[in-house]
Amino acid sequence: MSLSHVLLTSLLEKPSTGIELAKRFDRSMGFFWNATHQQIYRELGQMLDKGWISTINTEDSDSRKKTYQVEQTGQDELQQWITQNSPLAKLRCELMVKLRAEAQLGGEAILPELQRHLALHEAQYVLYQAIFAKDQQKQNQQDMRTFLIQQKILELGIQFEVGWTDWLKQMIELLQQHPAPQCKG
Repeated sequence: MSLSHVLLTSLLEKPSTGIELAKRFDRSMGFFWNATHQQIYRELGQMLDKGWISTINTEDSDSRKKTYQVEQTGQDELQQWITQNSPLAKLRCELMVKLRAEAQLGGEAILPELQRHLALHEAQYVLYQAIFAKDQQKQNQQDMRTFLIQQKILELGIQFEVGWTDWLKQMIELLQQHPAPQCKG
């Protein structure tokens, strides 16, 4: 998947200025795809060059802000991309490598990092729950299919955080019950 497909999807949901898109990205697509604001603006320029998007003339024509919308060629690109096979999602996590390293080195240095990750995943879970509750209130403003798809994506995020918090709690307990042997020096 490329950033352009993420941005095309977001712009289909709502034509936006670059800053609006970057802010919305941070609050939605950013949960499962990372991009800096600089990357977003660079990609918007490339998408303009390809004819996938265009700018909308706004009432404030003196403004430097451009509002972007998806053109038919962008919709065609997105439709073609949807039909391609996606690779299996793989866990790429620095924390797992740190755990394996500590298993070889010994010590208890990883426990604070595990506890920090636990707090981060618990906070993300709370955020997802709040978004879920908020979305329930605006359900009638969207067509049902769109609403249900977005809810299922959010449910997967919630399940992901529950899985992480359960796993981290188990790992912390395991390490506390089985302390590393004292280093011989």
